[in-house]
Amino acid sequence: MQNLDVAIDLGTSRIRIYLPGKGVVLDEPAVLTVDRDTDEIVAIGTEALKMQGKLSERLATVFPVRDGVISNYGFTETLLTEFVRAVCGSKVFMPRAVVCVPNLITELEQRAVCQALHNAGARKVCLIGEAIAAAIGADIDITVPHGCMIVDIGAGTTDIGVMTLNGMASFDSIKVAGNSFDSAIIRYMKNKHDLIIGPVTAERIKKEIGCAVPRDFRTYTRVSGRSALNGLPLSVSIASDEIAEALEEHTIAIVRRVQHVLENTPPELVGDIYTDGIILTGGSAQLHGMDRLIERKTKLNVVVANNPSNCAILGTGAALKYMDSYDNDEFKTSPLQFAKY
Repeated sequence: MQNLDVAIDLGTSRIRIYLPGKGVVLDEPAVLTVDRDTDEIVAIGTEALKMQGKLSERLATVFPVRDGVISNYGFTETLLTEFVRAVCGSKVFMPRAVVCVPNLITELEQRAVCQALHNAGARKVCLIGEAIAAAIGADIDITVPHGCMIVDIGAGTTDIGVMTLNGMASFDSIKVAGNSFDSAIIRYMKNKHDLIIGPVTAERIKKEIGCAVPRDFRTYTRVSGRSALNGLPLSVSIASDEIAEALEEHTIAIVRRVQHVLENTPPELVGDIYTDGIILTGGSAQLHGMDRLIERKTKLNVVVANNPSNCAILGTGAALKYMDSYDNDEFKTSPLQFAKY
């Protein structure tokens, strides 16, 4: 079988795989169901996610990628092996891979990602920063001497970068994103309504009525869970304004990091950003009012990219053409920021 290259977005909540000429061929939750007694894997991906919160004491839900980096090496390798095998169709298939990782990933974390991919069957691995990949996926030309700013809000991290000439002039990363929003909703429901809910319900609330600023028209949803007072079933109605309050600490933390990156950006590039605005990407960029909040605090135009959830994987796929640049002097003009392994 002819060797192919693959692009992988190793996200905290989802793993996406891109093949040249085919686009995104796999989009699966980065989760497993594991037998606590035997460490046997019962289910992976979508099937494992369906079981979350509904397991017996013997089974456990495991998310092996936390805050954009590997927290459980063995289970991450299992996920990657199964998913790469599913799209490549052969146990002996040895593709080259470009993997999307957070901006501030450490060298040790880089090696962990690359080793996991090697063990999953990749013969060569290169890494690309999340913000750069998202910019390419949002159809921004980062090869020219012109500043563009990306705020990529994923599940585990928010990556912020100002790109120019295939690199980043200033960047930052904060471990506040979609999963932090879910945790904040869980805490709010317990503190304000004495209602205990799980992450699945919290995510539903976030998608239905979540907002970074109060909506123009207040919306409501009914939430069921367990009473924190007596342990009995309890159902309450909550308003979108309450969720804005619950998420305020985290949304403001993201805004402050955006402001910090702007403060450390050369003035000529800030002028470009003033003209073009800020681009939001990532699944959590779709949180209602997130663009308005950043716009209000920075006084800059803010736009949510088309198909924001897939910007990073599409950009990673576009970067596959730079794989050969490691073998010649073109590497200096490549957006692949980290060493190959």
